[in-house]
Amino acid sequence: MNLSKIFANVFEVPELKKRLLFTFALLAVFRLGAHIPTPGINVAALSEFFQRAQGTMFGFMDAFSGGALSKLTIFALGVMPYISASIIMQLFTVAFPSLEKLAKEEGEYGRKKINQYTRYGSVALAFIQALGIAIGLQGMKSPSGIPVVPNPGFTFIFVCVTTLVAGSTFLMWLGEKITEHGVGEGMSLLIFAGIVSRIPSSVINVITQFKGGELSLFKLVGIILIILTMTALVIYVEMAERRVPLQYAKRSAPQVGGTYTSFLPIKLNPANVIPIIFAASIMMFPATITKFIHTAWAQKIAHILMPGTPTYLIIYGVLIFFFTYFYTAVIFNPEEIADNLNKAGGFIPGIRAGKDTVEYLDRIVSRLTFAGAVFLTTIAIVPLIIMQRMHFPFYFGGTALLIVVGVALDTLRRIEAFALNVSYEGFLGKRKRRKRTGFGGVR
Repeated sequence: MNLSKIFANVFEVPELKKRLLFTFALLAVFRLGAHIPTPGINVAALSEFFQRAQGTMFGFMDAFSGGALSKLTIFALGVMPYISASIIMQLFTVAFPSLEKLAKEEGEYGRKKINQYTRYGSVALAFIQALGIAIGLQGMKSPSGIPVVPNPGFTFIFVCVTTLVAGSTFLMWLGEKITEHGVGEGMSLLIFAGIVSRIPSSVINVITQFKGGELSLFKLVGIILIILTMTALVIYVEMAERRVPLQYAKRSAPQVGGTYTSFLPIKLNPANVIPIIFAASIMMFPATITKFIHTAWAQKIAHILMPGTPTYLIIYGVLIFFFTYFYTAVIFNPEEIADNLNKAGGFIPGIRAGKDTVEYLDRIVSRLTFAGAVFLTTIAIVPLIIMQRMHFPFYFGGTALLIVVGVALDTLRRIEAFALNVSYEGFLGKRKRRKRTGFGGVR
């Protein structure tokens, strides 16, 4: 991937430049809304509460909303309801034959219906989350004892729920518009923008601590090296793939038995960041619940499951392994791939079609899934241990790093592909015009 050529193409292709400007404009709208607070909230008291809520579901959601949840802005829920609804719909598609048939056999109509169900599901999830947040905030106080909601009651709940659901629905629309008229996958770019928006404040915090003598030069260099090493590792794994060779019969070839060679790319980490999100959500749920239960046993559970404790790390790693295998099985079906290959007249050299192809693909995916699970567990747990040992002055999580790197690489690939596609269409257009007018423009 040549970055210099990609960025040069941005300014050479007017359509691509227009799409990029459109994308940046909508991302700016997203960041603007992330600073507009919901009515009826004491923002200072809420921010003070969130400083003590790291490691709970609140801290996790706040990281993905770019700090919007800690201020309870109109975009506080972010796109997480839509992401959750999309994942649930993927699982339902596998579990229910009617949905599976709709997604695979109904073509464009089926995809539109699945997207419609996903939108309905995201609005329902946003309503449930907003209602829970509104009710929970009414009895919440900052560590200094200041109420987060000065005037609780039905009016506050109605306004808060309506605002949060409307904000989440608007972001869903915003993401779809970016996907349709911009560059890249809209929902992923919104999460990307939320995470990246916190980098400047983290950098300023590090510089301030270094100048104030709270952060030594040795520790600063160590932090930079760790971040660069983890980033390089994530980039390498995200771009790594196992290419399974394929051969197809040349149906258009004049000779009998002619073949052409292709390959089936299988990513080293097919499940991407989804297993970490699932595992983190489950691990943070008890910590979040115990924030509202002031008993001895609840506080003991909260202490045991604090991020960084041995029990937390062991359970977290086991959950990541489980969800990596589970989600890979959901999104990668060797039987379906083997059947599609057989219908298209394709085969893997040296492997018989049918059952042997299924077993061969299953063995490859199993090995890659194990490697992916080890990688995801490492990238999720190691930063927690390093942060605890070195006392990082800012949050550095493997989940955020995976999302940022993955979205950045995907967007660059899309820009490159779009530029090449436009150039190819322009070349064909010139040839067509020349054919109509004759060589040299003479009829």
